[in-house]
Amino acid sequence: MNFPVSRQAAAVSLALALISSTAIAEVADTVVVTATRTPQLAADLIADTTVINAEEIARSGAGSVADILQRQRGIEITRNGPAGTATSVYVRGANANQIVVLLDGVRIASGTTGTASWNAIPLGAIDRIEIVYGPLSTLYGADAIGGVIQIFTRKGEGAPVVTASVGAGSNATLQGDAGIFGSSGGPNAINYAFGAGYEESDGFSSTRPGASGYNADEDGYRRRNANGRVSMALAPGHEIGAQFLASRTYSQYDASGSGSYDVHSDTDLNTAAVFMTNQLLPNWRSTVQYARSEDKSGSFSNATASGASQIDTEQNEFSWQNNVAIGQDTLQLLFNHRKEEVASMRKTRITNSYAAAYSAKRANHLFDVSARQDRSVYGSQNTGAAGYGYEFGNGLRATASIGTSFRAPTFNELYFPGYGLATNKPEKGRNREVGLRYDGNGYNLDATYFHNRLTDMIVSSTPCPDGVNRSCAYNVNEATLEGFSLAGSTRLMDVNLRASLDWQDPRDDTTGRQLARRAKKHANFAADYVMGQLKSGAELTVSGDRFDNAPNTSRLGGYGLLNLYTTYQFTPDWSLLLRVNNVADKNYEVARNYGTSGRTWFASLRYGIR
Repeated sequence: MNFPVSRQAAAVSLALALISSTAIAEVADTVVVTATRTPQLAADLIADTTVINAEEIARSGAGSVADILQRQRGIEITRNGPAGTATSVYVRGANANQIVVLLDGVRIASGTTGTASWNAIPLGAIDRIEIVYGPLSTLYGADAIGGVIQIFTRKGEGAPVVTASVGAGSNATLQGDAGIFGSSGGPNAINYAFGAGYEESDGFSSTRPGASGYNADEDGYRRRNANGRVSMALAPGHEIGAQFLASRTYSQYDASGSGSYDVHSDTDLNTAAVFMTNQLLPNWRSTVQYARSEDKSGSFSNATASGASQIDTEQNEFSWQNNVAIGQDTLQLLFNHRKEEVASMRKTRITNSYAAAYSAKRANHLFDVSARQDRSVYGSQNTGAAGYGYEFGNGLRATASIGTSFRAPTFNELYFPGYGLATNKPEKGRNREVGLRYDGNGYNLDATYFHNRLTDMIVSSTPCPDGVNRSCAYNVNEATLEGFSLAGSTRLMDVNLRASLDWQDPRDDTTGRQLARRAKKHANFAADYVMGQLKSGAELTVSGDRFDNAPNTSRLGGYGLLNLYTTYQFTPDWSLLLRVNNVADKNYEVARNYGTSGRTWFASLRYGIR
């Protein structure tokens, strides 16, 4: 790994200093669902995880989910202009289509690109976000090479609560959302949660001078959404429910030859699910779910039919999960059936999956092991994973894990006319990592080294293996995703401090070049101060330089973004947020010739607690 030795030593020294400066352990009380597909205390997890809570989301003042993710360790983003335009999220250097994105347990991704429509996910509907780093194909199947990101909306419980917020900011940005959450109480309680929101912004030019199709006009977006969840307790340990989310985004962009035409795209993201949970025996809990997600995207670059395209993809998924307690251990058995369809191609793909996982805790030892088989048109894919953790006491824990994963070829890579090859095979990954964690006496530390070897990587290149002089997708490359991640937090007097640093080497082993649009170094720092009802803070995101293309001939410079915010809680129910992003008005690029936001401000008034 090509990291400077002095910096590695400095990172290790910092870790040891933090550990040696504390003595009393504190057990982490955060509950994480995604890492094991069942609620579990973070202190009992082997997997490397991050949780973004409701408070951080509320004060983000962000225009999209991607803006929040960019401030987390191990994550980088690229975007083709303002918040409404196409966005890619990279986890630990993995491609944007090498992560699984879930919305309340429902997969969301386009069948043609393999990526989630991040610009269509409504920020106001989110209660928390869980990020699990590393391969999770044994739990979630195809595409979970770099990690899994799960977004949770609000669930109802307790007395009815009403929330609402309105906000305004730079670029004529307007936001508003409202929700009601609660429970009827009693033995057959009905829990409910409903919300709706609207956002709009004039934005800024999606491209810069010199770009193909450059237009100096503003490229804005409008997004409206609604979501809901209802569940009913049939008896103790038995529950049925349903949930949905519908979001529609209109976003403008620049395109060649459009003239004065309003170039734009319409994106619809719809999810729905029905579920039932039953405590069949004191030690056996069964959950079944049927879910459907739709990703519909239309692009309109001129007034003629040749300038319009519509891509509609959908996924229907049935899962049956069984958690069986064996003493203090847990055995998990899973069956999953997924049907993917792309209407424009008239193509369908069905995947049947069978998985088993076993986790155990013995004194200071943590163990987990899992295996899965996915059967589809590309054949049977077998994946496995194993992890071990040891509690040294006083809040110090060491972990180690290995795991295999794969990414299924997208419909474009298989069937798109003149580009896809039906013979393309899944990409495969083999990961190993070790970690050191500490929670105690007001300090938190997480240090992780990972090495993920990828084979059969699909690339777009000319000529095709079939001998035709055209660009197409085919298996040829190998890659290595290697890195070291360090994160820590503490409190000094009345100031909360957080920091994360990532050194990584995402490289194409076939060519020896750095993977496009991924920096070797990036970091995040944050500090906030509480004085009575006033909370003020600063955030700094720093990224090193990287290349915009695979041949590494177009370099993108590094950048640093400073954000400031303050929140005033003037009553238990009412709060006011003021936020300024990119305070230094930094001019930078995350994709060549695409615009990024300069200095902006945002203010919001909120009623109720998220």
